[in-house]
Amino acid sequence: MATPADQIDRGDELRIVPADMAYEDGFNLKTVWAAFFVGLIMLPGSIYLELVTGKSFAGAAEWVTIIMFIEISKKLFVKLKPQETIILYWLASGLAASGLAAGSAASGGPFARMIWLQYLIQSPQADGLAEFIPSWVIPARGTDSLIERSFWAVEWIEPIGISVIVAALGMVSSLTVGYVLFRLTADVERLPFPMAPVQASGATALAETSAGTETWRWKVFTIGAMIGLGWGIIYIVVPTVSGIVLTKAVEIVPIPFADFTPRVRSVLPASPIGIGTDLATLLVGFVLPFWIVAGTFISSMVVTFFANPLLYDMGILTSWTPGMTTIPTSINNMIDFWLSFSSIGTSLVIGAIGIIAAIRSFRKPPGQGESGPRKPPDGRGDIRLSVPIALWAASTFCYIALVYYLVPDFPLWISALFGFVWTPFFSYIGARMIGITGSPYGSAFPYAREGSFYLSGYKGAAIWFAPVPIFDHSGMVATFRQLELTKTKFGSLVKLSALSLLLLILFSAVFYSLIWKLAPIPSAAYPYVEKMWPLQATMETLWIKSTLPGGSDMISQIIKWEYIGAGVLTTAGLYAILTVLNAPPLLFYGLVAGLGTGAWPHYTILTFLGAVMGRYYFGPRFGVNRWRAYAPVLLAGYGCGLGLIGMAAVSLVLIAKSTSQILF
Repeated sequence: MATPADQIDRGDELRIVPADMAYEDGFNLKTVWAAFFVGLIMLPGSIYLELVTGKSFAGAAEWVTIIMFIEISKKLFVKLKPQETIILYWLASGLAASGLAAGSAASGGPFARMIWLQYLIQSPQADGLAEFIPSWVIPARGTDSLIERSFWAVEWIEPIGISVIVAALGMVSSLTVGYVLFRLTADVERLPFPMAPVQASGATALAETSAGTETWRWKVFTIGAMIGLGWGIIYIVVPTVSGIVLTKAVEIVPIPFADFTPRVRSVLPASPIGIGTDLATLLVGFVLPFWIVAGTFISSMVVTFFANPLLYDMGILTSWTPGMTTIPTSINNMIDFWLSFSSIGTSLVIGAIGIIAAIRSFRKPPGQGESGPRKPPDGRGDIRLSVPIALWAASTFCYIALVYYLVPDFPLWISALFGFVWTPFFSYIGARMIGITGSPYGSAFPYAREGSFYLSGYKGAAIWFAPVPIFDHSGMVATFRQLELTKTKFGSLVKLSALSLLLLILFSAVFYSLIWKLAPIPSAAYPYVEKMWPLQATMETLWIKSTLPGGSDMISQIIKWEYIGAGVLTTAGLYAILTVLNAPPLLFYGLVAGLGTGAWPHYTILTFLGAVMGRYYFGPRFGVNRWRAYAPVLLAGYGCGLGLIGMAAVSLVLIAKSTSQILF
């Protein structure tokens, strides 16, 4: 079976900027001013919105920042270049995303993590556990600083200091691994990266307006923005603003999907059924390769309408009970079967295929067709691979040393295995899937961290909070690809990352402190985390307590070797059959992506509808190549419009909340 790169017409690759444009640095004084604007204006709104609704419309921050600086540049008769706009985009994206919905996996700086930990140690779920949590993780339960909700106390110095060190090491590890993987997937394997042109095209379209040369990109971007604004009024503004004046928010359409699972329980037992309500799900189908979408749709329908009911009748999906909605149905199905079959078994096969394909690509001499390895373009800012590899190795060694210092009883070889073997291997799997499908489908290996802690024989709680270097840096390859599409020097990203880290530490300390002072987190003032964090705390403490004396045995309930073997054999057999039939290789990855619980019909149906519309209506109407250029710009415009109206709604809520506190 040919590799995906062999099957894609490289001549149809979307040109974001002229091919003869030279690479330029996108980081300058404008970037610094934009960083302070995002940190001071966008970050607090993003934090508050996520605490209240669980939704971060950080997408607004990117476009608002770019648009504001474009308008300023027009007044000053200064033109923004595509290189500057894409750096502004990633600057705003990195600073405005607080990521608190992830609970224990919170991003957004050290203080986002601290907010989660202060809740965890004080929660009822931590009873019997709190005394085992070390002081370098969080101050002890009952400490004055926790009661008074303040970071400004001496007992916070060690937890915050360790978190800052870990954040700095994470930046180095992410950049270095991401760059090496980009060179492998983009320069050696020549993968298409179908989603990379979205942000790159949007940033370029806005850059054109500052130069006074509005082209088709700006027109298509504007159409997408108007669609986003219109849908955003229904999807965001009405429920958000109605919550200010009414006792209960009004939802014209269910958010984020309409759930029909309980209604079809007798016909389709153990199958999550519903339909997504975010219009972006449809528009994404315009951008993704058709065979990826088609394969995902086919396997999702097979799982939903045949596999899940059959597995239930066979007594394999035993945890599902009638009346469950989509989320608990998916969680229980995952634990009973699909986690072992799909998330683990399938990932092993995808990893093996990726390694074999990479070896084959390396063996091809440069210039052997369009799919052979290519020489890095001049001026892109490339460096010898030995430099990032050495920096990554140094950062990984620091991680391992830090874990050993904090938890000397934990086996050192496990930390080394995760840092030097696991992280690059699974980051590569995810990077390859992003290069082929646009998303890291099938790259995760769930519960590897938890399983290793449990099976290591370690007794205690400290290792669960230690910075064990088990990461997935695959997302960075898309960023490097977007920089390449806009002819932005890679050094710009390094300087941007350093500035973002410094400001994120500063601003997150200030704003998390202020928001925590307003009311306990979680509490009725922050309804989303009040509802969701107890569940997350329950799951996390169950794992942590499993390594304490008398802990529960969860591994045997989750990891089922017979199902892993079935997943390996099924995926390998599917790959062999499609190879014999000479089917499009992207179809295989789409079929794999739809297995298990990761691809709900809620979203695959709409995405497939969008793909069909793009392939059989818009493509013939506008021309295939022209439509391929239009689609990512349209999607970027939609994200901008939806984000703008979302941030406007949040601003009204913040003003209303502030006014009510002043009056009463």
